[in-house]
This record gives sequence, structure tokens and C-alpha cells, in this order.
Amino acid sequence: MKLLLALTLGLLIGAAPASAIEQNCRFLQARAEREACYAKQEAELAAKRKPEPTAASKELETIQQMRREDAEVYRSMRSICRGC
Repeated sequence: MKLLLALTLGLLIGAAPASAIEQNCRFLQARAEREACYAKQEAELAAKRKPEPTAASKELETIQQMRREDAEVYRSMRSICRGC
């Protein structure tokens, strides 16, 4: 019983700020401010939903960055040694 009460209380506290933010946007009179508030909320939700990058994805990004840098170096080398 105590566990159920604690769990329910935790859910209510956790859900309260999200609903308070939504209500704040809803009651803004100026359309531009209201839309900016909704855009900010969407960005915050997207950041929360975005999964943490895994080691494999970090490694892939590193490899892609190295390939881009290599391509730039090769292009600069070709422009230096045209008559070699």
C-alpha cells in the first residue's frame, strides 16, 4: 500500500511540470509568443526523446569526419602538385 502511494505521488510530481508548461503556452494571448512557446516545448521534448549516441554511432561519425578531412587534404595536394 505504501509503495503504491509513493509511486502515485512520484508520478503526480513528475507530471505536474509538464502540464504546467503546456498550460502556460495555451494561455498566452499574443500569437507569436504562443507559437514560440510551443516551438520551445517541441525542441525540449525532441531532446528528451533523442536516444543517447552509442559507441558504434560515435565511431561511425569519427570515421566519416576523417574521410571528409582526407578528401580536403587530397584536393589541396592536387592543386599544389599539378605539374609533378
